[in-house]
Amino acid sequence: MLFLSLKAGEYFTVGSDTVVQYDRLHGERVQLLVHAPREVPVVRGTVLERAGTPRPACLRETPEHFVRQLPWNGEKKRALAGLRALLEELEPTEPETVRRIREKLDVLFPPCSPEKGRGEF
Repeated sequence: MLFLSLKAGEYFTVGSDTVVQYDRLHGERVQLLVHAPREVPVVRGTVLERAGTPRPACLRETPEHFVRQLPWNGEKKRALAGLRALLEELEPTEPETVRRIREKLDVLFPPCSPEKGRGEF
């Protein structure tokens, strides 16, 4: 089985008439664009399996414990900044606890260096 790793916008061809382009990743779903002649059937695997077609033996099984990356957005950025601000407030009363929590946060979300122009997460 051929394994391809694509970036958004990249594509591959199947034969001379079929083009498959990677469009984007959204959460756990990937969006592919398929351009194929009308006479070439393009059918989702779940539809075939519902109709009784056996799953192809060549498919690789998805790991049970799929590691999902944390989607990052402005809301999560603000929540992290809020956690760091709360730690600042707690530091005078619980310095050791705050230090340990800050270490764990920095492992999960390392602060960006300001010289790179991105500021802190």
